[in-house]
Amino acid sequence: EKRSVFSTLRTNVPPPVIDAVKLDQGVCVGGGVKCLDLKGERLDQRSCEALEAVLKSLHFDFINLQAAQLEENSVRLSRLDVCNVAVVDYPAQSLSKALLTSRLTELHLHNAQLSGVPLYTLVSALKWNRALQQLHLTNNLLNSYQDALHLGDLLRYNTTLHTLELSSNAVADDGLEELCDGLRWQTAGVRVLLLRNNQITAKGMLHLAKALPLLRVLQVLDLGENLLGNEGMQVIREPLMNCSLLQLGLAQASITCEGAVALAEFLAESRQIQRLDLRHNALKVGGLMALCLALRINSSLEGLDLDHPPPQEQVGPLFNVLFHCYISQSPPGTNQPTESREHGERTDPS
Repeated sequence: EKRSVFSTLRTNVPPPVIDAVKLDQGVCVGGGVKCLDLKGERLDQRSCEALEAVLKSLHFDFINLQAAQLEENSVRLSRLDVCNVAVVDYPAQSLSKALLTSRLTELHLHNAQLSGVPLYTLVSALKWNRALQQLHLTNNLLNSYQDALHLGDLLRYNTTLHTLELSSNAVADDGLEELCDGLRWQTAGVRVLLLRNNQITAKGMLHLAKALPLLRVLQVLDLGENLLGNEGMQVIREPLMNCSLLQLGLAQASITCEGAVALAEFLAESRQIQRLDLRHNALKVGGLMALCLALRINSSLEGLDLDHPPPQEQVGPLFNVLFHCYISQSPPGTNQPTESREHGERTDPS
């Protein structure tokens, strides 16, 4: 049986919202309405709560908030998702203007065609924003030139942003250099930097190697799905030993045994690394043995993410040793198979 929208609301809908929606009792939950006109309306907290319930029940093609009067405590928006929508020209300008005074703490702009002028407009506002803590910009074709330069500028000026996600773009090696230059300036700010699938190679690791010893804030770095290779691991091996990183993602980074040996040397010396993701790499017996020996020395690692070996490979005993090394240094109550926080894949090496 179809239900009227307003019959589903627990809150009494104030007259301004009813008049603006212009619905009768026959409009049903899940239906569509062409326009929600709130132009010039005064919206207090009660009105906004009712409006929220209406928006959950109906689809609107257009919402007009021109000259709407919002009371100080009527809106407490903390997260905004604008995904698979082109944020260019006027939308980019409007969003940037709002961010100058917004109390928004989390902003997701996935696949929003931000490359170029829209990103510049956004960054110009965020340089002075003191509320936003998470910025997610995946799949925006961000390039290694102007876009990376703007993002490096953002890192120089903004100290309140804690998470910056740039996965599935084209930052590449030159763009990573710009980001590293920005990170060097930070005494407070970005703690999580996600750069999966960004066309970064071993050449980019040269820039990262110069920056790592100078970083005091960055704690989580994800470089998965980039062609870093064994050469890249050799480049960052020593700088990793003395930096602020607690979690390092290297899944699907074209690492083989040689690279695993370099990472094992880093693990043996590190006193603070807590998690290392090496899934989807071609690690054989030699690399696993090196990791095993390193874990007997390391006292900080809480999670090592590895793939299950193919049935035809005789590496089962090594996985058992790695698992027991992990258990022996885990704090009480944590000696269960680890789980990746991002992908949720279990790494029980039994």
